[in-house]
Amino acid sequence: MATRLLPCVVDGGTGYTKLGYAGNTEPQFIIPSCIAIRESAKVGDQAQRRVTQGVDDLDFFIGDEAVDKPTYATKWPIRHGIVEDWDLMEKFMEQVIFKYLRAEPEDHYFLMTEPPLNTPENREYLAEIMFESFNIPGLYIAVQAVLALAASWTSRQVGERTLTGTVIDSGDGVTHVIPLAEGYVIGSCIKHIPVAGRDITYFIQQLLREREVGIPPEQSLETAKAIKEKYCYICPDIVKEFSKYDLDPHKWIKQYTGINAINRNKFVIDVGYERFLGPEIFFHPEFANADFMDSISDVVDEVIQNCPIDVRRPLYKNVVLSGGSTMFRDFGRRLQRDLKRVVDARLKASEELSGGRIKSNLLRCGAGPQALLRPERLCLRRTTGVMLLCCV
Repeated sequence: MATRLLPCVVDGGTGYTKLGYAGNTEPQFIIPSCIAIRESAKVGDQAQRRVTQGVDDLDFFIGDEAVDKPTYATKWPIRHGIVEDWDLMEKFMEQVIFKYLRAEPEDHYFLMTEPPLNTPENREYLAEIMFESFNIPGLYIAVQAVLALAASWTSRQVGERTLTGTVIDSGDGVTHVIPLAEGYVIGSCIKHIPVAGRDITYFIQQLLREREVGIPPEQSLETAKAIKEKYCYICPDIVKEFSKYDLDPHKWIKQYTGINAINRNKFVIDVGYERFLGPEIFFHPEFANADFMDSISDVVDEVIQNCPIDVRRPLYKNVVLSGGSTMFRDFGRRLQRDLKRVVDARLKASEELSGGRIKSNLLRCGAGPQALLRPERLCLRRTTGVMLLCCV
């Protein structure tokens, strides 16, 4: 009997796709989830258009190569975690399998991820592409939050491992707060937050434009993204943070150096308040979106309070962060502090309304939110692929 080859793991996100083989500690590739195609004009002889169309079907690039093709049209088939263009997604998967993984799909099982509350139609489309177009022998589609919660086992003692917890999954295009009980998603309590990595990038871009710092217009978004990834962090108190920058600007203001893509000249900009104002929209979303006023800590508390009462304690006790937008320094510490304040305020109000008859010790007994503070959060969902594949 031939030895079974390692399963392939593909975690597709709005901004980036992580891919590799099960059993490895980190992804082999992390590439932008974009595809560059050549858009030809629909004019001329019909036969000539057919030939051109046939050539264009093979003339496309994905990932970093797609970003570097200015003469091509760059498309993003995944928006807000949901696949919107399945034709482009099939082309994307073709190069993922044959060019990046260099695998024969007939010889590998595949583990792929899906967002919470994904529609059955989308799941069916994905299975149809993988089985009919690539002829794979087996496919397991897992909810991203379940994989993140299972991957958190690697940092826990055996007796502390559980599949009950609250997962905050924040990527480039969407943020979800997902409660899970014994590995099952409590779908009716999931909350969506219209703040994610791309919104932070746009907000930083807006702040830089208001200062008129001399960034080439065609590179403003790229520069804002680089500043976000290199310099941004979560501050404990926004008022005190402004004071720190005003009192000692030389210590806190950083300099970013970029290269103009047209004339290759260097440009230097000062990065000040943007360092903490960008990620702050997680806790003050009204800075960037006047239609949404609830901070992420309020949303987490609301999600847990909507769950059945018998699972609320373990949900508060096990809060797991997943996704690239939770990688900001001190994100977990700030979330833990704010969430504890929200819960303590509600418990205090309950005690006052009951005349002191109700005494709750939920957070006094050490059941506060335990944020998973690990640098591997970016690829948590992928690291547990081999374990889940062994269960199916």
